[in-house]
Amino acid sequence: MAFLSRFKNTFLLWLLILTACGNPVKKDTDSAALEFPVTKKLQDSVIIVGANSTEDYLPYLRKKKVGVVANQTSIIFKNYDSENRENESFTHLVDSLLSLDIDIKRVFAPEHGFRGMADAGEHVKDGTDTKTGLPIISLYGKNRKPTSSQLDKLDIVVFDIQDVGVRFYTYIATMQLVMEACAENGIPVLILDRPNPNGHYVDGPTMEIEHKGFLGLTPIPLVYGMTIGEYAHMINKEGWLEKGIKADLTVIPLRNYKHNSSYSIPVRPSPNLPNQTAINLYPSLGLFEGTNVNAGRGTESQFQRYGAPFLDSSAYDFSYVPKPNFGSKNPKHTGKKCFGKDLSAWPGMSEVSLQWLIDAYNNATDKKLVFNRSGFTKHAGTEKLQQQIEAGLSEKEIKNSWQSDLEKFKQIRSKYLLYK
Repeated sequence: MAFLSRFKNTFLLWLLILTACGNPVKKDTDSAALEFPVTKKLQDSVIIVGANSTEDYLPYLRKKKVGVVANQTSIIFKNYDSENRENESFTHLVDSLLSLDIDIKRVFAPEHGFRGMADAGEHVKDGTDTKTGLPIISLYGKNRKPTSSQLDKLDIVVFDIQDVGVRFYTYIATMQLVMEACAENGIPVLILDRPNPNGHYVDGPTMEIEHKGFLGLTPIPLVYGMTIGEYAHMINKEGWLEKGIKADLTVIPLRNYKHNSSYSIPVRPSPNLPNQTAINLYPSLGLFEGTNVNAGRGTESQFQRYGAPFLDSSAYDFSYVPKPNFGSKNPKHTGKKCFGKDLSAWPGMSEVSLQWLIDAYNNATDKKLVFNRSGFTKHAGTEKLQQQIEAGLSEKEIKNSWQSDLEKFKQIRSKYLLYK
């Protein structure tokens, strides 16, 4: 498959070159942590994330009081070594901006925290970053939308977080609420765009507005095929912020990126997405989060396997025992033998697959144990999917029921695509 070949390649090849094209680095960005000039050949072929286009966004930040929404993925690349991943070289956006005397007043942290160490769903507390001394305000604790007092005296807010392109992955909800709060308080928003590793397709059930929540704030499909920058424009111009308010929004775009571009994330976007396989399977296996079936949490193969003690052991030749680990202090069925399937060698996906969800339901010794009704509806964005599976509909029949909504969304989406 063409898709497979893309994922065998790395998404960046950064070479640190001290001189390039005869143009010296300007003094105000002359920092090894910020400015990484490359040859014209590389400029024309390598994906350059928004955070690396410093010349495009530093003018917005000079002499301003700045807030930054960031986590461990908010990095600027200096070097990317496709042969030896240990030779990768990058620096954190916040560290880089501070080195250039950008006046950062506070950092806002999403789910999993500023350094990305908290479990999924675990409340993140306010605090102080031990490295920089900056105050950290949690957007996954007492409040998920910045308050007016938390935005007080800021001139601009920068958002730079790596997304994975799935509606119930909460970083896009955080972005939307940040945009909304900034719009209400007259503060501009600057988004540094990053590629979407699942941006090559659109699929899945569309969220119904009555199921609106932090796992879905807008009526979009499960996989929406847009970068965070594109999606931010859609939110803003479609009037999806509260009361149709509009944010003062600027997006620093990617360079050399298309939606079918190969893209491999060098830093875990969250504790339980350890590699490209997990990220690629996440739209499908993430639906298990709303069930009582374990999707690999408590192992080193998160979102690359599934199983439960109540699945019929005679139907499977694979089993595992979840145990507390990094990113999952209390996984489902901890310490119990789970029967299921290992998908760690599964080829790359270009669609949402229901085969494993249907398989687990059909092979449950007690089908009442499979679904956590409230949780599954929040993840699916609709009550229909559970009803369809329980009624015995085939995957093809279920996916056919999505098509009308998907076509409507694609028409809206087409207006906001920055990258073809």
